[in-house]
Amino acid sequence: MEDASFNLPPGFFFSPTDEELVLHFLYSKASLLPCHPNIIPDLDFSQLDPWELNGKALFSGNQYYFFTKVNENRTTENGCWKEIGVTEPILTTVDKKVGMKKYLVFHIDEEASHGTETNWVMQEYHICSSGFETVSYASARRRRKHDQSWSKWVLCRVYEKMRSQQGVINCCTCSDDDESGSELSWLDEVYLSLDDDLEEIGMPN
Repeated sequence: MEDASFNLPPGFFFSPTDEELVLHFLYSKASLLPCHPNIIPDLDFSQLDPWELNGKALFSGNQYYFFTKVNENRTTENGCWKEIGVTEPILTTVDKKVGMKKYLVFHIDEEASHGTETNWVMQEYHICSSGFETVSYASARRRRKHDQSWSKWVLCRVYEKMRSQQGVINCCTCSDDDESGSELSWLDEVYLSLDDDLEEIGMPN
């Protein structure tokens, strides 16, 4: 397919919620159901560094969206994606867990002991199959029928983390008594923002 087929028409902005990404896009992909509009492409991200996604993934705002097959080896030619150990539940409006979201950061030079951390962040969406088995009898049958492909796909949202604005940085600095005045890294700020997100959605029992 041509790259242009992934571009949104003028005036349209793709800004789905986590629930919409799982229910309307990833679930349809994993269940082999038609997805309308079918605007998110399939990519093998092991063949692409994050700065090479332009023109290949669906781009909206400052974020890239694409499907890829589940692969624990997230190495590319120039680096690798590493999980930061944060997993968020994705809940419906009735607090039904239907998926989870993992956070990864791109590091350059995977041959090194740690590599050089970049500002590229990936949110990797996975389906929670148990959450769909009770949605309907038909969906449970589709799950069994296409069991081999059920967990084969994940949906990725990639963006480049920008430096925080001064007001946010001030909130992350040490107290006035700390003469060093050191700031939290952008990754620490991600953890702090996750705390706020989790408070809004509530954690499952």
